[in-house]
Amino acid sequence: MTPKVHAFFDDATNTVSYVASEPNGSTCAIIDSVLDFDQASGRTDTKSADRIIAYVREQGFKVAWILESHVHADHLSAAPYIQEEIGGKIGIGKNITVVQDTFGKVFNEGTRFQRDGSQFDALFVDGDSLHIGQMRAEVLHTPGHTPACLTYVIGDAAFVGDTLFMPDFGTARCDFPGGSSEMLYESIQKILSLPDDTRIFVGHDYKAPGRNEFAWETTVGEQKALNIHIGQGRPIAEFVAMRDARDATLGMPRLILPSLQVNMRAGQMPEPDEQGDVFLKLPVNKI
Repeated sequence: MTPKVHAFFDDATNTVSYVASEPNGSTCAIIDSVLDFDQASGRTDTKSADRIIAYVREQGFKVAWILESHVHADHLSAAPYIQEEIGGKIGIGKNITVVQDTFGKVFNEGTRFQRDGSQFDALFVDGDSLHIGQMRAEVLHTPGHTPACLTYVIGDAAFVGDTLFMPDFGTARCDFPGGSSEMLYESIQKILSLPDDTRIFVGHDYKAPGRNEFAWETTVGEQKALNIHIGQGRPIAEFVAMRDARDATLGMPRLILPSLQVNMRAGQMPEPDEQGDVFLKLPVNKI
């Protein structure tokens, strides 16, 4: 099948969210949604998510799944808000438990924070499948950027999260806890083994030098031929040396601390205190 794909670009975080729907039906999945967050004030907003909700309602779609490609470090997920408004089950990779264990310690969450992935409705492993109406989606475990990264292959479309960017921008960083440039290389090879005409939808775009417009759709064939980090059959040793050297120059994402605390909880905020107030932690010298 060839799903219909509608993209929503979030200017504040350069994130691309997607609604993938049946070509001749009314069921859809939402992939990598965004909850707006102003770091200076600590205030959230649902404008980005409301755009997706409005589109789904306008089209008369039923939401089967709200999918996360991984625990994002650069934006907060709006999955629980979307679920409350228009339904759908929230899914992520089973290795979310690894991420929860790592960052549960970083944020000193204590024993009340469950590290078993139970905040999500479904945990996927490599080779799993799920249904979006009459469409079958295949799950590829594609770690390297994070331990829990997944690629969702729905018909001729692959939603790769942060594993690959547009060919002129390259590949994801691998220096977060649990990341690995060697694993990323192998994960990318798994994606590139799909048919050349498979559409690839990336999770972010930052406009590579010389490109004036944002872009988020490419193909496996284009990635194999043109990706500046991995194309033309670049060998693993060369890729790893390049990726590790590049990562050593990168600063942390602006929203990494709030994002991780929220996203490892499936988009939920930490439990409120006795007065009903919610607080996010700011660990010092931990990341």
